[in-house]
Amino acid sequence: METIIIIVFLAGYLAITLEHNLKIDKLIPALAMMAILWAIIALTHMDVFEVNTELRELEPTHLDEILLHHLGKTAEILVFLLGAMTIVEIIDYFDGFATIKGFIRTKSKRKLLWLFSILAFILSAIIDNLTATIVLITILQKVIKDRDTRLWFAGMIIITANAGGAWSPIGDVTTTMLWIANKVSALQLVEHVLLPSIVCMVVPVLIASRFKAFTGSLDNDIETVEEPKSKYGATMLYLGLSAIVFVPFFKTVTHLPPYVGMMLSLAVVATFAEIYSNSKFSLSNVEGEGDDTVGHHSPVHASLSKIELPSILFFLGILLAVAALESLGMLFHYAEGLNEAIPNTDIVVMLFGIGSAVIDNVPLVAASLGMFSEPLDNPLWHFIAYSAGTGGSMLIIGSAAGVVAMGMEKIDFFWYFKNIAWLALIGFVSGAITFILLRDFVLNA
Repeated sequence: METIIIIVFLAGYLAITLEHNLKIDKLIPALAMMAILWAIIALTHMDVFEVNTELRELEPTHLDEILLHHLGKTAEILVFLLGAMTIVEIIDYFDGFATIKGFIRTKSKRKLLWLFSILAFILSAIIDNLTATIVLITILQKVIKDRDTRLWFAGMIIITANAGGAWSPIGDVTTTMLWIANKVSALQLVEHVLLPSIVCMVVPVLIASRFKAFTGSLDNDIETVEEPKSKYGATMLYLGLSAIVFVPFFKTVTHLPPYVGMMLSLAVVATFAEIYSNSKFSLSNVEGEGDDTVGHHSPVHASLSKIELPSILFFLGILLAVAALESLGMLFHYAEGLNEAIPNTDIVVMLFGIGSAVIDNVPLVAASLGMFSEPLDNPLWHFIAYSAGTGGSMLIIGSAAGVVAMGMEKIDFFWYFKNIAWLALIGFVSGAITFILLRDFVLNA
């Protein structure tokens, strides 16, 4: 029966990986795979276990209990993401991200490369790498008219956004998963992964800055900075970003799960959004410029209608599918076999990073949570956060940032593989070496 379980999982996994070829949204095979796996377990009365991380052994449990346990852990992640996504959409409702364009005043391509790279690195650590990529490529399309030049910038944004998301507990879904699962703490994650992530960003940008695509100046003039459609745009941008950054501090002080802090942040941001919206703001008019032709409606309701629910359902499916394998003890035994075959865990984790370029990093990290039982803030978890977050840059389909950039700019898979992938590989390896040196000779000295 375990063979059938593995076949179902691999078939679902393959369908997720071939999403673009099959033209089927990846949430469909994820949800189907999850439901079928748990149905097989229930119908065949297979034994299920809970991993005792302290004793490093499996403890028998009941199906209802283990399913409820995994659903609770998954729900923590999903509710957290829903809150973060809603805050980002509220910022966008007030056109807050237009404020960022005000920082772009140079025509030098090399300076623009560094500016976009630094913005991607910082923004992705706060609003996640996917959203940061969408925001910056939207701005890029207004600043750079030549598409060939823009493709190079988009490729570098993918690398730097993924690097920025790796060191922050709120910067990437995988780091958020590790943080919520109490595998890493916010301060220790930053301490161990920030410098390797900076190296992962800086090395490719330094190399690329010598390329012909980034020499000289733009032919077109930088567009005049557009005023946000709302006079509250800048205020909502800074308020929203501050509210998201507040969440790790809230968890540190209260020791409550991160989604509680995110719900508090959402409540604060939503309150100001409603207040400002009641001041006769609309997407086409600002108070004093005529009647509200659009008609007042709640910015919170509008934002909730725009969040990425397909992504939420995908995470639900894939996390509970991996949980099924964990409950059967498969991941635990697989980890034991892997440790015997490759005693060096650094190599294993780097293989995880390379693997995340081919298949989604979310199930890889979910699997690692069931495979390893190291305690909170063990360097293994920090290295997994780095590898899973940055390894996906090596292929354009290897990360959410890459997939969205591919769609927005119609980037060809093979163009990216030829021109950007090797830069991402150099950055990934450079950062990994930095992590190992930092761990062995500085932090453990």
